[in-house]
Amino acid sequence: MKHHDQVADAFGSTAASYLTSQVHATGADLQTLAAAVAATPGAAVLDMGCGAGHASFAVAVSAGSVVAYDIAPQMLATVAAAAAERGLSNIRTQQGAAEKLPFDDASFDWVVSRMSAHHWHDVPLALAEVRRVLKPGGRVMFIDIAGSEHPLLDTHLQAVEVLRDGSHIRDYRADEWVAFFAAAGFEAMVRERWRLNIEFASWVARMRTPEARVAAIRSLWAFAPDEVREYFDVHEDGSFKLDALMIEAW
Repeated sequence: MKHHDQVADAFGSTAASYLTSQVHATGADLQTLAAAVAATPGAAVLDMGCGAGHASFAVAVSAGSVVAYDIAPQMLATVAAAAAERGLSNIRTQQGAAEKLPFDDASFDWVVSRMSAHHWHDVPLALAEVRRVLKPGGRVMFIDIAGSEHPLLDTHLQAVEVLRDGSHIRDYRADEWVAFFAAAGFEAMVRERWRLNIEFASWVARMRTPEARVAAIRSLWAFAPDEVREYFDVHEDGSFKLDALMIEAW
């Protein structure tokens, strides 16, 4: 199975659990995102890798229109149903990959993405597409799990991520994000950094991680060096903390 198909399959089968996930449905980052977009009256917004649609729902309250864009059709069906239920008639869905956006040049005032880019095949190509579809003076806000500046920590992070979810590619560091945006013709800054508490049982259940891989994650944490376990605040039940970041670009 090719990676794009793997992503669509993995997240199609888990769409409902992502809609109800507290980690995804809540967070100060959603409020920050909504407030930023609200500063552009009647904004046309693209939500790339929309997942279950939480970023789309957050910005739709003030936006003129929102396109919820994702590679997984079942995720988009979940978003469409939830948007209708919430009375958010300005959200429409569109299926496709981040690296090839089916939109005209200069179509959007804002392009946002939340917890998606670590699945993308080619982030530089995707950002070149963002540059193309963004209107002059438009803005971008991306939120994702952050890679670590320390190779020891980063190796353990990426290993745990791919064991939990075979469609994972990479959590990028803050400096990598700034460089990616610069290469696509943007100025960019890290607006916020914070830590996410990950409750292990629901984290693996949400992704339907096979038992053998769950055992591998537990083993990886158990035998990790002390400084790794301390940094990620690994608990006896496997729960831990991840770093997240918000990048704003223009």
